[in-house]
Amino acid sequence: MVDNGSVYTKSLLDFLLNKKIVFNTLTFDKVILSDLHKYSSTILSGRTKNVSLMNAVNSKIIKHAVLEKKPLLGICYGAEILALTLGGTIKKMDKLHNGIQEIEVIKSNPICRNKIKVFESHSYLVSKLDSCFEQIAKSDYCEFEIFQYGNHNIFGTQFHPEMSDDGKLLLEKFITI
Repeated sequence: MVDNGSVYTKSLLDFLLNKKIVFNTLTFDKVILSDLHKYSSTILSGRTKNVSLMNAVNSKIIKHAVLEKKPLLGICYGAEILALTLGGTIKKMDKLHNGIQEIEVIKSNPICRNKIKVFESHSYLVSKLDSCFEQIAKSDYCEFEIFQYGNHNIFGTQFHPEMSDDGKLLLEKFITI
């Protein structure tokens, strides 16, 4: 798990610890890119501020996951940098979007189904995806709540799955892929 400084990282860590899975947590500035081959999957957390080094490191992690076909989950900022790294765009919202939101799953996928309630906390959103992505879920506020890189186990969630029961079910499915 790459900690990009999200205020919700503790909740994500608590979830992973409760599941008793073996994992490493590194802050983005402590990631050793030559060691990425040692990890079977990656979760990119959200962030609180924009840092050039953070963006560069996360982009390299994403490119590694794509090249090696390793599972990756980008959460909030992690989803935004996933989209940006692979040809998408993001935009600033008119105001901070915060709280529980129901999203609609519109495409079959291995991590969620139907309608789920998730926790949103963001002022940017993915506004366009490259054709290499599939839209998985949407809401009234965001067209790309969940998206997937082709048929690979590489996903972005605009929301924070670590902050809701339905989101935690999504996380559990991701970590068992």
